[in-house]
Amino acid sequence: MNITNPFTRSRYLMITAIVLFQVTGLPAQVLMDMERALDIAILNSPTMQQVELDLLRNHELLNAQRARLKSQFGLVLDPFEYERANRFDRRTSEWFLNESASSTGTFSINQRILPTDGTISLRNTFWYDYNNSQSPDAVDPISRTWNNRLYLELTQPIFTYNRTRVELQRVELSYETALLRYLLQKLSLERNVAQNFYTVYSIQMRLNIANEELKNNAESHEIIKNKVEGGLLALEELYQSEVNLATSRSSVYTSELNLLNAMDELKVVIGMPLSEEFELLAVIKADSVEVDPIMAINHALANRMELRQRAIDIENSMFNLLDAKTTNEFAGSITASFGIQANHEDLSQLFDNPTNTPSVGLTLNIPIFDWGERKSEIKAAEADLMSTEIDLEIEKIEIQVNVRSIVRSIKNLENQIVIQEVTVDNAKLTYDINLERYRNGDLTSLDLGIIQSQLSDRKMSLTNAIIDLKLELLNLKIQTLYDFEYQVSIIPEELLEEENN
Repeated sequence: MNITNPFTRSRYLMITAIVLFQVTGLPAQVLMDMERALDIAILNSPTMQQVELDLLRNHELLNAQRARLKSQFGLVLDPFEYERANRFDRRTSEWFLNESASSTGTFSINQRILPTDGTISLRNTFWYDYNNSQSPDAVDPISRTWNNRLYLELTQPIFTYNRTRVELQRVELSYETALLRYLLQKLSLERNVAQNFYTVYSIQMRLNIANEELKNNAESHEIIKNKVEGGLLALEELYQSEVNLATSRSSVYTSELNLLNAMDELKVVIGMPLSEEFELLAVIKADSVEVDPIMAINHALANRMELRQRAIDIENSMFNLLDAKTTNEFAGSITASFGIQANHEDLSQLFDNPTNTPSVGLTLNIPIFDWGERKSEIKAAEADLMSTEIDLEIEKIEIQVNVRSIVRSIKNLENQIVIQEVTVDNAKLTYDINLERYRNGDLTSLDLGIIQSQLSDRKMSLTNAIIDLKLELLNLKIQTLYDFEYQVSIIPEELLEEENN
C-alpha cells in the first residue's frame, strides 16, 4: 500500500496506533513516530548539546574576528600624574628638587587593511605639562605647557604573507569544521535513534504475532476440548493443546516484557523520562527503491561532509606550511606618518603656529644563519600536508566502497523481502489447510503447534527483512546525503547557507 497523500497517511497512522493500543493494552500518552523521536533526541542529547555549544562558540569567535576588521575607536585617559623627586644634574654635579605634573588624553581610530595586511591609524594626543625645577642653573624654573599632536600613520608589512587574511580564514574554517561536526553528529544520532526505534517496532510486531498465535491456540483448544468431551479424541490431545496454549501465553508475556525494555532503551537514547509513556506510531512498507549506483557515488563524493573536513584539514596544513616558511624569514615593514604638533603656554594660542611632523621608516629582518631550523620546519609541514592529502584520497575510496556495498545489500534485501512475502503467503495457506485437518481430527495438536510456530517465524522474518531494508536505506541516505525513497537531496540547510555566505 503506497501512502502518498498526507491526509491519507495521517489517517492510516492513527488507525494503526489505535489498533496497536487495543492489541497491547499499554497506556499511551505520546504518539511516537521516527520524526518525533529524532526531534526529542536532538533536543535532549548531551552530545548534541555539546557540539551545538561548540558551534555557537566558533560562530561567536568568527563574529569577533570579523569585528576586528572594522574601525576600532579608542580613548585612553591619564587624568592626573604627579611626581616630586630629587634629581642629579650631571653638568653641575649637583642634586636639585624637581616637581612635575601632567594630564593626558589620546583618541585613536585604527583600521586594519585586509587586502594588504596593513594598519592605518588616526591619533590625536592632547596633554598638559607642569614642571618646577629648583636647579640653580634653571632660567625659568616653572614651566606650564599645553600640547597637542594629530597624525595619520600607516604600517605595512612587506616580503611576507598576509597574516590578517590567513587569520580570518583559519577562524572561518574552524567555524565550518564545528558546523560539519554538528551535522555529522546529527546524522549519527538519527542512525542510533532509527536502530532503537525499529527494535521497538520489531518487538511490537512480535507481540502482535504472539497475540495472534494465542488467539489461534485458544480457538484450537476449544475445538479439542469439545471433541475430547464428546469422546472423539484422546485425552492426551487436550493435554497437548493446554501446553500449546500455555506456551502462547508465555510468549505474549515475554514479548510484553521485551517491548517495555526496548521502550526504556529508546527513552534513554532520545532523552525521554522513563516515567513517561509513549505509543509507537509507525507504518513500514516494503516498497522497491530504484538506486543508481553511479549517481549515488557521485552525489556522495560531491557532498559528503567528511570530504569537506579532509579538505579543511588540507587548508589548515597549508596555513601551517606558511607559518613554517616564516621561521627566520626575510621580512620587513614600512611605517609612514604625517601630522602636526603644537605647543604653547597659552591654551588659546595653541594652534596658532603648529609644526608639521612627517616621518617614514623602513625595518628589515635579515636572517643570517639558523642551523637549519627553517628548513626542518618546512619539511615537517610539507610532510603533514602530504599526510592530509592521503587521508582525503583514502576517505574517497572508503566512501565509494561503502556506497557500493550498501547498494548491493539493498538489492539483496529487496529480493529477500519478495521471497519472504511468498513464504508468508504459503505459510498462511499451509496453516489454514492444516487447521481444517485439525478440526477434522486428521492432525494432532503438536503438529498444528509446529505449523503455527512456522507461520509466526515467517512473519517475523518478513518484518525483520523490511526493517533491515529501511536501515540500509537510511544508511545510504547518510552515506550519500540523498534520499532515494523520495528522490531528493538532503544536504543540510545550514551547510547550504554557509556555502552561500
